[in-house]
Amino acid sequence: MKRVTIKDLSKFLSLSTSTISRALLNDKNIHPETQKRVLQAAERLGYKPNSTALNLKYGKSKNIGLVVPEMITPFSSKVLRGIQNILDPLGYRVIITQSDENPLIERKNLKLLEEFNVDGIIINLCHESFNEEVYRELINHELPMVFFDRIPGKSLNVSKVIVDDQIKASLVVEHLINTGRKRIAHIMGPLTIRNVTERANGYKRILEKYDISDPDLIIQTDGMTFEHGRRAVQELLNKKIPFDSIFAFSDTLAIGAMNYLHEQHIKIPQEVAIASFSGTELATIVHPQLTTVQQPLEKMGETAAQLVVEKINNKLSPEQTIVMDTELIYRASTLSE
Repeated sequence: MKRVTIKDLSKFLSLSTSTISRALLNDKNIHPETQKRVLQAAERLGYKPNSTALNLKYGKSKNIGLVVPEMITPFSSKVLRGIQNILDPLGYRVIITQSDENPLIERKNLKLLEEFNVDGIIINLCHESFNEEVYRELINHELPMVFFDRIPGKSLNVSKVIVDDQIKASLVVEHLINTGRKRIAHIMGPLTIRNVTERANGYKRILEKYDISDPDLIIQTDGMTFEHGRRAVQELLNKKIPFDSIFAFSDTLAIGAMNYLHEQHIKIPQEVAIASFSGTELATIVHPQLTTVQQPLEKMGETAAQLVVEKINNKLSPEQTIVMDTELIYRASTLSE
């Protein structure tokens, strides 16, 4: 059925579209009898106001764009929940786009959101520098952007919501050492993500502190799926590199490694302890449950949303970097009974 428009009301009542529009907006200059006729006709014909068009008329779309690498794991969905906690009561809608860890798709999504006239963008990028010029162009067009978790290079002055990756990675590795582990392998993600470098630096710092470093124990991956984690630990075993524990960049890499170790009948944690970063529900649905750094994902989303709303309401508000606190959750994958 065709949507009823203001033009349809105008034709039905023989009134101008501007009169119809002002009557629907409760303009005080409209005669009460005219407004009554318009409202009755709108109800009779089934007119529904186009909120997007009305918002744009006043300079805002009331839409916020969200750009994330993936929506498969609980990570992005928990951040989204936090974003909606803030934006829903304010009448904003969230347009969600997924880059699939592909910077070209991310660029396409950013351009699409700009065409949709979103009021701001919240983004977890998939490559530290690939789309920096696009970010810069959007910001120069006065489109507020807030980055969370993964952030662009330091040359770009933007608001960010992050955790202290290096310090928390150090705590994870030191925990493994305190449980008696000496041959700690590190499964990295792609170096195009700053968090990967930060967590690797935390790993290296602790191993150097205890003088147990071995570059052969570092396996770099070009992705962060379960399969990438599986192949990484397979590489260690095929090369006959001895290891008694693993610190993985993400839960997905850690779980992929765990699955392969189970297939090889290698006991966790008795023979190999495993810990990782992120702390979504994935860590609790595997056996044994996974020791992880728990990030406050919902709070991260709320903070990012608050920052983008602040920028929308005041384009001169300063850029901010918010560092969220995290918690190291000790579970059975590193603790022998």
